[in-house]
Amino acid sequence: MNNQWFSKVAVWLVIGLVLFTVFKQFDRGNFSGSQIGYSEFLDEVQAKRIKSVTLQENPGGGTEILAVTSDDKRLRVTATYLDRGLVGDLRNNGVKFDVKPREEPSVLMSLLVSWGPMLILIGVWIYFMRQMQGGGKGGAFSFGKSKARMLDEANNSTTFADVAGCDEAKEEVKELVDFLKDPQKFQKLGGRIPRGVLLVGPPGTGKTLLAKAIAGEAKVPFFSISGSDFVEMFVGVGAARVRDMFEQAKKSAPCIIFIDEIDAVGRHRGAGLGGGNDEREQTLNQMLVEMDGFETNMGVIVMAATNRPDILDPALLRPGRFDRQVYVTLPDVRGREQILNVHMRKVPVGQDIKADILARGTPGFSGADLANLVNEAALFAARRNARVVEMVDFEKAKDKIMMGPERKSMVMAEEERRNTAYHESGHALVARLMPKTDPVHKVTIIPRGRALGVTMQLPEGDRYSMDKERMLSTISVLFGGRIAEEVFMHQMTTGASNDFERATQLARDMVTRYGMSDELGPMVYAENEGEVFLGRSVTKQVNVSEQTMQKVDLEIRRIIDEQYGIARRLIEGNQDKMHAMAKALLDWETIDTEQLDDIMEGKPPRPPKDWSSPPPRSGGPSEPVSADGAHAAA
Repeated sequence: MNNQWFSKVAVWLVIGLVLFTVFKQFDRGNFSGSQIGYSEFLDEVQAKRIKSVTLQENPGGGTEILAVTSDDKRLRVTATYLDRGLVGDLRNNGVKFDVKPREEPSVLMSLLVSWGPMLILIGVWIYFMRQMQGGGKGGAFSFGKSKARMLDEANNSTTFADVAGCDEAKEEVKELVDFLKDPQKFQKLGGRIPRGVLLVGPPGTGKTLLAKAIAGEAKVPFFSISGSDFVEMFVGVGAARVRDMFEQAKKSAPCIIFIDEIDAVGRHRGAGLGGGNDEREQTLNQMLVEMDGFETNMGVIVMAATNRPDILDPALLRPGRFDRQVYVTLPDVRGREQILNVHMRKVPVGQDIKADILARGTPGFSGADLANLVNEAALFAARRNARVVEMVDFEKAKDKIMMGPERKSMVMAEEERRNTAYHESGHALVARLMPKTDPVHKVTIIPRGRALGVTMQLPEGDRYSMDKERMLSTISVLFGGRIAEEVFMHQMTTGASNDFERATQLARDMVTRYGMSDELGPMVYAENEGEVFLGRSVTKQVNVSEQTMQKVDLEIRRIIDEQYGIARRLIEGNQDKMHAMAKALLDWETIDTEQLDDIMEGKPPRPPKDWSSPPPRSGGPSEPVSADGAHAAA
C-alpha cells in the first residue's frame, strides 16, 4: 500500500515540477497590459501620455516594450526591431525608460524544458505498469516475481476439524501432515512422500479448504496462488513466476505450494486450433521441470485443485509430479449431516433442528451448497425477527435453492392456474403410481424461478446409477403433465416443452449410450463429442450408417410412445384422484406428502401444517397460502 502511495505521489510531483518550470520559463514578468501597435505607441509618446517604458529583449528575438501611461494604464508592444530615434523621442518627451538584458535560462530549466514531456511520458508509463501489476514490490520490474500469497502458522487457523463430509480424502492427505511433522518416519524405510497431490472434484466440495487444513495441521508455510496468476500479456512472465515461486518455497522448506484451478496453465499441450498458446505452454513446461527436473525440491509439496482433470496434460499427472490424485466427491447423506453441523455452529439454531432430516432432503448438495443453505435459512429467520433459526427457515431455504424463489406477485388468470394445477397433478400422480420413482416431496403451483409450477421429488437415499425400469418410469412421469392438460383441459400449452426435451434425451441415451434397447443391443451409437480444444479432431466422427440411425430413431420413438401410453392410462384411470389433487392445489397452492397420501387413499386431504383458516370454496380464486403453511418437513 505504501509503495502504491509513493508511486502516485512521485509521478504527480514530476508532472507538477515540469509544468511549473515550463510555465515559469515562458512567463513575461507577470506584466499584464493591452497589446497595441508600434505606430500607435509612438503617437502616445509624442502626445506625452507615456510615463515610463521598459525595454526587454525576447529570448526568441525582437524586443518587448512594456509601457505605463500617465493614468497608470499598461500597454504592451512587440517590435521586431527598434527605431534608432526611439530613445531620443523618449528623452525629448520626458519618458523614463529602462533597458533589461535577455535572461539566460539556467541549465536545470533548460533540461526540464527540453526533457519535460519525455519525463511526463515515462512517469505515466511507470504508473500504469504498476497498476497492471497490482502495485507489487518492484513496480514495473516485478513481472517475473511470483504473486503467491504465503500463510504462516499465525495466519492459518484452519484444521481438519473444519473439514467435514470427505473422510476418505482426509485420510489420503493425512500422510502429508505426518511427513511434514516427522520426515524421518518415512525416510528410514526408504519411502518417498508424494511430491504432488492433485485434488479432483466437482465445484464447491472443499478442495481449497482441505489444502488449507493440511497446512494448518502441519504448521508449515502455505503458498497459495491461482493458475491464472501465472499468465500475463508479456511473453515469458509465466515461466519466470514459476521459477520465482519455487525459489521462495525452497527457502521456506518444508512447505506447501497450492495452485488453485491449475487447468488454467496445465491444459493439454499442442491442443486447439493453430497450435495452442505458446505462453501457457512455456509456463507449463517450466512447472514440469521445477516439479521433477534435474534439481530435486526436497521438502516442497505441490498441491493443486481442479474440477477438469480430463483436460490436464499427461506429463503433469505422471508419477514423480502429481503422483497422487485425491478425489473430493460430493458428500453422501452422512457427510452432508457432518457439513451441516459444522456450518450450523456459526448460527444460533432452535431445538427443532434435525440435521439428519435436512441431509436426507438435500441429495446432490456440495459443501458450498450446504453453506449457502444455512446462510439462506439465517436470512429467512432474520426477516421474521426471530432469535434463532428454526426448521421452517431451513425448509424455506431448501425450497428456494432447489425450486427457485417464489413469485407470489405474479398474477395468473384462473384458467392458467387450473391448467397448471392439472399439469402438476399429472406429474405427481404418475410419479406415485409408477415403479422405481423417487417419492414426491412437494407439489406447488406458486411460480418459482422460470416455472409456473413445480413437482419436487426427493430420493430416499443417495443413488449412483439408474436401471432401465427407473429410466422408463422417469420418462412416463415427464409426460404426465401434458397428458393431464389434454384429458382435463382439452388443450396443449407450451409448459411441457422442457419435459419433452428431457424425456427425448433420456430415451436417446438409453438407446445410443447405455445399450438398453433389445432391438439394437449393447452398442454405442452416440457421436464422438470430444472437445475441440483438447488436441482432438475438430470434426465429429460418426461411425454409424444411415440405416442404423433410422433404426435408432424408430427405437427412440417406440420407447416414447410406450411410456406415453402407460402414463395416459394411469391418468385416465384415476380421474377422481386427479380432480381431488388439482382442487387441493387450487385451494392451498402447495401440497406435500401427507396430502398426497390422503388423496391416493381416497380420503379428503388434510390441511397443510400450521394452516389456521378453513380452505377456500372450490372453484374460485384462492388466496396465497402462508409461507409457514406451504412447507412441510421432508
